[in-house]
Amino acid sequence: MAAALLFIAALMAASYTSSEAAQPKASFEDNFSIMWSEDHFKTSADGQIWYLSLDKDTGCGFQTKQRYRFGWFSMKLKLVGGDSAGVVTAYYMCTENGAGPTRDELDFEFLGNRTGEPYLIQTNIYKNGTGNREMRHMLWFDPTEEYHTYSILWNNHQIVFFVDKVPVRVHKNNGEANNFFPNEKPMYLFSSIWNADDWATRGGLEKTDWKKAPFVSSYKDFSVEACQWEDPFPECVSTTTKNWWDQYDAWHLSDEQKMDFAWVQRNLVIYDYCKDTERFPTVPVECSLSPWD
Repeated sequence: MAAALLFIAALMAASYTSSEAAQPKASFEDNFSIMWSEDHFKTSADGQIWYLSLDKDTGCGFQTKQRYRFGWFSMKLKLVGGDSAGVVTAYYMCTENGAGPTRDELDFEFLGNRTGEPYLIQTNIYKNGTGNREMRHMLWFDPTEEYHTYSILWNNHQIVFFVDKVPVRVHKNNGEANNFFPNEKPMYLFSSIWNADDWATRGGLEKTDWKKAPFVSSYKDFSVEACQWEDPFPECVSTTTKNWWDQYDAWHLSDEQKMDFAWVQRNLVIYDYCKDTERFPTVPVECSLSPWD
């Protein structure tokens, strides 16, 4: 079954490669600004690969220059190799630069581990400052050996987290005013590397080994097809169906995506807040919405 999934992912990746190859390459400066620790940021000679490093003094981070409301957001990452316990590489969307009390946020967090132990991906979704919607997944590959593509599809009907075009998490909207689906505020896209050894690896039992520093994650091939937010009269204030990511086919998983998603659910999910009755004796409202619809 794993081989079948990888074959499907390879076919899908190949189909996207031809279309992506026709797009002109943008440099880091075209899309992003460094948030902090510019001396911990480097690029390749051609400006197409970006490196963030973490040492005992500080990490590093960057963000898009533009905000977006709804679209497709994608980046290739290669994570810190070797002993990366305590190190978190974050790739996320947020309405602001900071953990404000009313922020909306869509998170990919890659949780480092001891050498030979698997990376975990944690995803989370915030609306108006409230998160606590964590899921954790294993991966079917080593994310430190090659670049892999991590993407977010966001429209008014669903938010889908993808790994190499395979949907690993689906968060649905119910079409009503609610407190669980972020759909009103535009977001920047961010990435950062930082020390989180108080919680990231085995609940904080495994600490960062600073003798292994610097820890370096690398990025390339940022792609965005989205509605750019422009004040004072943003086009994104209302949804349309003129873009593929906001058309009917993007409101639901395709039949092939449902097959992949079912495999992920059976084999890779290691934590789902919807099933944590100790934390949530009353099941959150959004957990009753079917990802298959």
